[in-house]
Amino acid sequence: MTVRSVDAAAAGTWRLGDRVVNRMGFGSMRLTVGADPAVAIRVLRRAVELGVDHIDTAAFYRSPGGILEGEPGPERCATELIRAALRPYENRVFIATKVGPGRTPDGSWGSADSAARLRQQVEENLRGLGVETLDLVNLRITRSSGASVEERFGALAELRAEGLIRHLGLSNVTVEQLDAAERIAPVVCVQNAYAVDVRGDDGLLRVCGERGIAFVPFFAIAGTAREAGAHVSPTSSASSGSGGSGGSSGSGGSGGPVDEAVRRVAARHGAGVHQVRLAWTLRQGPHVLAIPGTGDVAHLEQNVAAATLHLTAADLADINRSPA
Repeated sequence: MTVRSVDAAAAGTWRLGDRVVNRMGFGSMRLTVGADPAVAIRVLRRAVELGVDHIDTAAFYRSPGGILEGEPGPERCATELIRAALRPYENRVFIATKVGPGRTPDGSWGSADSAARLRQQVEENLRGLGVETLDLVNLRITRSSGASVEERFGALAELRAEGLIRHLGLSNVTVEQLDAAERIAPVVCVQNAYAVDVRGDDGLLRVCGERGIAFVPFFAIAGTAREAGAHVSPTSSASSGSGGSGGSSGSGGSGGPVDEAVRRVAARHGAGVHQVRLAWTLRQGPHVLAIPGTGDVAHLEQNVAAATLHLTAADLADINRSPA
């Protein structure tokens, strides 16, 4: 599959809160992995050139080392890279951020159960992006969280009432937790793990569609492989890699029957496995948005090119009848 015609708009649009965005977006977690921040900045600017106007990020997407805008620091943060690359934003992009349990600077997992800690995380995202109001904040839920969904989502609803947040979403949740949150404030987005070989949330995906809520899968490329590796050649269908909030260019998958089916479909289209996985994701409903991540411009172009990949009914049947 060539990249002669690469346009994120080819996948269609969806209303995310008060903005209509292209369904092919970008996840920023992989941006903090590379050695050169200038490369990450080029990736972000190229993404916008290709029509990407929905970017997923978080202040806790960070890694040790690096220099941003000439200033040395102990770590590099995805929100700061976005600010350096794209500010002033001038309504070119809708930026979704995340709060809740995340990696701390020492690499451990930190909790975020209290209203005070959630406010602190929101303020970190505001500072990192250099804005006064966040477009969207997704509350990440984990099984180890002590506070209830109602307590944490209620705390974010209060920050929304203060004008610090425009829209609210959820991440890693069940239908029951979505119901609980919606009793407090509108939910415009749900981010859960979902891929051709990770289909445990079919019911939640359907519920989101019925309620007009965007469903934004993470690990859409990596699938059961999660964050396996790094880079892929543009034409490879057997490379390693995933990454970021949505995965990056790579085969992903577990090597089982569904992955074999994806490889067959990729071969028929002359496409990469990662492109077929993205195209399949987008075919799961008009409310499904993709946020593949990468730290490489060529891989970015390949990911966005998947917006133009049309899977036939036979392709979908081949993939869907394979046990995940």
